[in-house]
Amino acid sequence: MTYSPIQQYDFVQWFRHSTPYIHAHRGRIIVLSFPGEVLYDTACFTALIHDIALLNGLGVKLVLVPGVRPQIEQCLTSAGIKSNFVQELRVTDADTLHCIKAAAGAVRADIEALLSMGLADSPMAGTRIRVVSGNFVIAKPVGVIDGVDLQHTGEVRRIDDIGLTGSLQNNQIVLIPPLGYAPTGEVFNLKTTDIASAVAIALQADKLIYLTEGDVGDYLSLQKNHLLPDEMEAFCTTPGLPDDTRHILQNACQAARQQVKRIHILDRHLDGGLLSELFTRAGVGILVAAQPLEKVRSALPDDLPRLLTLVQPYEEADLLKKRSPDVIAQDIPYFLVIERDSSIVACGALYPFPQEKMGELACLAVDPLHNKSGIGNRLLKAVEQWAKAQGLCNLFVLSTKTSHWFLERGFQKVTPEQLPASRQAGYNWQRQAKVFSKNLG
Repeated sequence: MTYSPIQQYDFVQWFRHSTPYIHAHRGRIIVLSFPGEVLYDTACFTALIHDIALLNGLGVKLVLVPGVRPQIEQCLTSAGIKSNFVQELRVTDADTLHCIKAAAGAVRADIEALLSMGLADSPMAGTRIRVVSGNFVIAKPVGVIDGVDLQHTGEVRRIDDIGLTGSLQNNQIVLIPPLGYAPTGEVFNLKTTDIASAVAIALQADKLIYLTEGDVGDYLSLQKNHLLPDEMEAFCTTPGLPDDTRHILQNACQAARQQVKRIHILDRHLDGGLLSELFTRAGVGILVAAQPLEKVRSALPDDLPRLLTLVQPYEEADLLKKRSPDVIAQDIPYFLVIERDSSIVACGALYPFPQEKMGELACLAVDPLHNKSGIGNRLLKAVEQWAKAQGLCNLFVLSTKTSHWFLERGFQKVTPEQLPASRQAGYNWQRQAKVFSKNLG
């Protein structure tokens, strides 16, 4: 296969930009949960296996927790067994448990088989991946609910984190089916999503990733793609939210509150979604973290190269007035930046006019990868708060092409004559920028 110069350039640029994330994930523990439907989607399943193999090759320590619900349903249908449910939990009698163990074993064998591939013309060429499974999940019975004995339906009692850690340190991928084992010698049917969060919490995993059957974003009205646990918990009451999705959101909140650093929720249908989420700045899914990922701070002299990179495309499109690097360097004290994952993704400057109690918003620029994430709104609010803290009562901005963006955020059009006198003197009448003003209250 040959690539056009543009395709090759795009690949090289992406690969270079992914370098910090490759370094960041090496040696990290990731727990990956995915639904059993993936195995019936041949193209999706094969691509996921290739991506798992790639992560393994990059030094990521992986725990896989596959779901087996459709496989269980297929086995039960073939056996003529009808399931009963109590509060979303399957009543697992002896015959049902037999089908569950058969389904879990089949899924495990299919995953191990694909991870064992090494065909020369495939992405698995030259790989030697070791997969282990075992009695890492200690379970207990759920017991009786609403007067019904759920029998072999269980819940996580504890996780053998020492055994798991040993396997991961030996560079083995750990595969955990939705089964738990009791000290009494019994086997219990467990929820995949519960196991995944319990494992992530026990290992203090760097990431817990849920691949979902549908796009969770379809049900949630999100202004940003990363949330704190309290924010995510509020969405659990969203009308029409499927039970499976609600359970994943609840598990994500619990994991975040118990020191799992980040929980990612992705649509499993998105080809390459796992890699895009892990190795690009913006990602493609929903992220839950116990601490805010973004930080608003004052710009520092060392930030100058990044500020120039952010404003350059806006200047070239005549969205911002052109400023020389020397001018921006001199004006660093007037800049605020939004930092995410130690990278500056937006900037804006506030030039105060104390005598008139007015401030000018300038150089508002957002990384194109984050244009739809609401960062521009959050930066504007930060600038407004900064202006209020300086005793300013009015914020104005000059714009040639983004008038509607400011009008939609409470600004009103005014004339250049309403600018502070010293700013009027510097107004470029040839550029004919429109002036918008907002009272800060």
